[in-house]
Amino acid sequence: MTSRPPNALVPVGSRSLTKAVEKPAPKSYRLVEGDVRFESRADVRDRLPDILGKALALIWIDREFHTLFAADPQGTLESQGIYLPDHMIIEFEKPNSDRPRIVVYEKKPNSKFKLRVLYLQLVMMAGR
Repeated sequence: MTSRPPNALVPVGSRSLTKAVEKPAPKSYRLVEGDVRFESRADVRDRLPDILGKALALIWIDREFHTLFAADPQGTLESQGIYLPDHMIIEFEKPNSDRPRIVVYEKKPNSKFKLRVLYLQLVMMAGR
């Protein structure tokens, strides 16, 4: 018989608990079902924030996705079946901070300037 501390809530037998605490296999996440092709600025402003919100949440919990997205945000979205118009680009700002930001820009042909269309950033708030 094994000795138990007087405040033990669950008796511990002689079996190993390693199977119960092993790390689960990585999951494959999809941001959208099927392919999504954005055609206009209005379309991007209306529908893309939901998708990018999912991407930000995934960046928060999945280190591998974070690394992929930080290296190539547009390519990562395209690998998920999400395609922006040719004149739009996505940048991932502050990839190593607690509050990363995804910014979508519109760049007119033959121009050096880019116009911010939208940006998303996770903000945690506590309430009482």
